[in-house]
Amino acid sequence: MKQNRPFLLRPTGKDYIWGGSRLNDDFAKNIDMMPLAETWECSTHPDGPSYAAGGEFTGLSLKEILSRHPEYLGTHPQSKGELPILIKFIDAKKDLSVQVHPDDEYAREYENGQLGKTEMWYVLDARPDAKLVYGLQHDASKELIRHSIATGALEKYLQRIPVQPDDVFYVEAGRIHAIGAGVLVAEIQESSNLTYRLYDYDRVDKQGNKRELHIDKALEVADLHGSNCPKQPIRYIKYQPGCATELLCRCKYFEVYRMLVNTERIRQLVEYRADEVSFRVLLCTNGCGSIFMEDGQVLRVFRGDCVFFPADSEPVKIHGRIQFLDVRG
Repeated sequence: MKQNRPFLLRPTGKDYIWGGSRLNDDFAKNIDMMPLAETWECSTHPDGPSYAAGGEFTGLSLKEILSRHPEYLGTHPQSKGELPILIKFIDAKKDLSVQVHPDDEYAREYENGQLGKTEMWYVLDARPDAKLVYGLQHDASKELIRHSIATGALEKYLQRIPVQPDDVFYVEAGRIHAIGAGVLVAEIQESSNLTYRLYDYDRVDKQGNKRELHIDKALEVADLHGSNCPKQPIRYIKYQPGCATELLCRCKYFEVYRMLVNTERIRQLVEYRADEVSFRVLLCTNGCGSIFMEDGQVLRVFRGDCVFFPADSEPVKIHGRIQFLDVRG
C-alpha cells in the first residue's frame, strides 16, 4: 500500500504595522510585503492558507489537499476532520498590541462556532533589552483596566518579562499578552485568528486610522488575576546517533519538540516518519539539510522551510546540520 509522502509548504504573509524585514532577510521568504510581520507556514485558516510548494500537490492549498485526503490528519480525535493547529513565524520590529484570545467555549458561542486560541512561542532571536507582556502584575477589576486604557495608564499594570533566544512561553486563552519589539518567534497555536485588542499605543495604520480595539470582548474573556512570573520548563534531551530531541510543550492542542540533527560526521542518517495517529510538521529554524525518500528522491530543506508529514507517512532519512521544531497535532 502506498504510504503518504511529505511535502514542502509555502506560506501566506501578513503586513501588520509592527512587523519588520527579517522574515525576508533571514528566512528568504521572498514575499513582496513591507513590513512583513508574519508568515503563516502551516495553515488551513481562510485568513492565511499555506500551499504545497513541491510534489504532486504543487499549488494546491493545504486545506484542499486535506479535503481530498482526510486520512492525512490521522486518527487522533483532536483533528475532527480539520487541521487543528496553525504555525507561524513572527517578526516583531515594534511592540504588538496588548491583547487576549478567547477560549473554545466562548468562541463557539459568540464567534460563530470558531476555535479559541491557546498558543506557544519559541523565541528564535531577541535583542538584549527585549521583553514581552505576560499577564498582569496584580489582581485587577474590569473597571480598573477599562479606566487605565481610557487614561493611557494600562502599561503600569502589565507584567513584562525579559526574553532571550531559546525561551519557551505557553500562553493559554484568557492570558493578557504581547510580544515586544525586537523579538523573533515561532508560534504554534490553535487554528484561529480571534484576537481582542485591549491597547495599541495609539498607533495609526497606513491610512492614518487607529486600529480597532475590542475592549468589551477582551474584558469578558481576560484573566484579571495577577500572573506568576513564568519560569522556563525543565527540558530533558534525548540522544540518538545524529539527533537530539527535547519536549518544549505538551497540551491538549499540540505537542512541540526541538529536534537537533547533525549527521555530518557519522554515516548513519536520522530516520523519521509520522505514525497513523497524527500528522507531523517539521519547521526548520536553523541550518540546512536533506530529506531522503524511499525511492531516492530528495527534499532539500533550508532555514525557514516548513514540511508537512501526513499521518502514516513513508519513512524518510534526514541528513545535515539542521534544527527543527517538530510539531504534532
